[in-house]
Amino acid sequence: MFFSLIIPVYNRPDELDELLESLTKQVFDTAKIRFEVVVIEDGSKNKADQVAKKYKNQFDLTYFYKENAGQGFARNTGFEIAKGDYLVVFDSDALVPPHYLQTVYDFLEKTPLDAFGGADKAHESFTDTQKAISYAMTSLFSTGGIRGNTKSAEKFRPRSFNMGISRAVYEKTKGYKITRMGEDIEFSIRIEDNGFKIGFIPNAYVYHKRRTSFKQFYKQLHFFGRGRINIWRFFPKELKLVHCFPAAFVLYTLASPVGFLIHPFLGLLMTGSLAFYFMVIWIDALIQTKSLKVSLMSVGAVCVQLTAYGIGFMTEAWKEIWKKK
Repeated sequence: MFFSLIIPVYNRPDELDELLESLTKQVFDTAKIRFEVVVIEDGSKNKADQVAKKYKNQFDLTYFYKENAGQGFARNTGFEIAKGDYLVVFDSDALVPPHYLQTVYDFLEKTPLDAFGGADKAHESFTDTQKAISYAMTSLFSTGGIRGNTKSAEKFRPRSFNMGISRAVYEKTKGYKITRMGEDIEFSIRIEDNGFKIGFIPNAYVYHKRRTSFKQFYKQLHFFGRGRINIWRFFPKELKLVHCFPAAFVLYTLASPVGFLIHPFLGLLMTGSLAFYFMVIWIDALIQTKSLKVSLMSVGAVCVQLTAYGIGFMTEAWKEIWKKK
């Protein structure tokens, strides 16, 4: 089985270096598995060409520079260049554990899939902020577990930080239709609508660094919230109740102080329910991370995640409503 690992990169040579270094440590049956790496430089000013050159002798690597067009179309360029049976996409800020390729191969041999994905986790080397952000993005209590979890509020759809498709999928769908604003979700839905079999591979996880500060995290999640409305423009039936939770959280939090003006008991009920929710998050984060500091920061990360996503969601929804008016 031949895997093409496709990595779009934009002004992140250091992170690409760490990702490629992790790929040198893959452990797999060389008689059954081969892989190549395709790095697509998406118009970066801070190029990663020297980083790619560093690994030329360690595995089959192709480096291609193109004008900036966004991550979705950069991945499409990688699909065009790739020679593998399966085309696997990683974000450049990920680390791939040594067992990844063997795990995917073993799973596909027993359960053939046309498209697959896995979860993301926090590596022990991550900063406390990154670990807290990782919790916020993967917890059942914040995202519903929709980003790769065996327990999820909706059906699993692969995301582009850790996503694989067969060559047949690419030839049928022609890859990403949009380059950002929910491009991976739109792609996954089209794969599904074309009748391809999609599955979650539990142990095919990656370590996803994400953002290094809550400020950067806020900007990213605000964009994600807008992206969900963009998906709704393509697939109106795909807007589910779970996607509205962050917006409801923002509105409920803002309304809580008003509750005291209506009746003291109502104010206590609203603020108390928020306090209970935060306590559940803290306890779960403490169990998951085994760190008091990270668990407390995780509560803050969840607040940032829900607030940013909710505001982005409502802002883009209002734009759509206003446009129709």
